[in-house]
Amino acid sequence: MGEYSKALSYYERSLEIQKIALPPNHPDLAASYNNIGIVYRNMGEYSKALSSYERSLEIQKIALPPNHPDLATSYLGIGNAYRNMGEYWKALSSYERSLEIRKIGLPPNHPDLAASYNNIGIVYRNMGEYSKALSSHERSLEIRKIALPPNHPDLALSYNNIGLVYDNMGEYSKALSSYERSLEIKKIALPPNHPDLAKSYNNIGVVYDNMGEYSKALSSYERSLEIRKIALPPNHPLLASSYNNIGLVYNNMGEYSKALSFLEKAHEIDRETLPPNHPHIAQSKRNIEGVKKKM
Repeated sequence: MGEYSKALSYYERSLEIQKIALPPNHPDLAASYNNIGIVYRNMGEYSKALSSYERSLEIQKIALPPNHPDLATSYLGIGNAYRNMGEYWKALSSYERSLEIRKIGLPPNHPDLAASYNNIGIVYRNMGEYSKALSSHERSLEIRKIALPPNHPDLALSYNNIGLVYDNMGEYSKALSSYERSLEIKKIALPPNHPDLAKSYNNIGVVYDNMGEYSKALSSYERSLEIRKIALPPNHPLLASSYNNIGLVYNNMGEYSKALSFLEKAHEIDRETLPPNHPHIAQSKRNIEGVKKKM
């Protein structure tokens, strides 16, 4: 439901009871730390998420056999946190460890394998290795088509991520087609203000932006921002992303005062929520300086 502070409160209460009732390395404690990590990640508090995932993994290494699926889940969480923090090599290492464990424990077309290939693809894209990224995402999509119903949200995720790679490769018509397929599925599968719909509108906006169709880009970005304002906490990094993208479109349209207003909102959130050396902070600062030079 996106009510992260309530979720966190219940998970922490559960953990308190487990610490009293269970031995210190019981697997249920690891599960609680993992759940707390998921909530912190959804709230954009990535260093807290990482700490929770690592605590979960420590317990699992003591309590479980070395290739137990729960260890793969913890490595996945750690990879997610590192990816969000911009530490892509560490993320890739964690994702690959997670995939190794899953290949041992799961059938070849299990949805969790698709999730691992998907995450590896995301990191390769972030590192600029687009052919490796596309290969990973297509492998993920193949598995999901076999394993899942046709309008499952994870299929939408695969189409979305393939679209991202095509966009980065400059193949905008392929990107737009993938994003629109993703959005179609999400509209069927998800509630109307789900954050994943915002992601689709944002990505469609990016393609239109790259194609120079700024009014279409602005419309898509604004739809994305509307949903994110409803679905996310007020200082979530994805709100910064929306403000940044709208600011850059106004910049491209020559509306510099509007551009500056949105870019400054983005920079403020970035400084509050991300580690000080995160690349987004430096980038948002450069964006502001670029607009000021034109005014």
